[in-house]
Amino acid sequence: MEHYTYCPQGTCSKLIEIDIDNDGILQDVHFLGGCHGNLQGIAALVKGMKATEVVKRLQGIRCGNKLTSCPDQLAHAITLALKQ
Repeated sequence: MEHYTYCPQGTCSKLIEIDIDNDGILQDVHFLGGCHGNLQGIAALVKGMKATEVVKRLQGIRCGNKLTSCPDQLAHAITLALKQ
């Protein structure tokens, strides 16, 4: 299992931590900052999913008139983690 940290850009959250196992399954997601309840919900929903599927589902989601969102930044974090 690998642990990754990512500093999101353009969102209220300040840090995303993810754990991805050797089969590419998200084992844990934790956000620092942001809308706590919503981000706990996102983390619970994606736990146990294939990382590539999470990216497909969350990439491009926007928050209001921002160009990104916490879910979109999670997709970016996963994409970078999978490239390492």
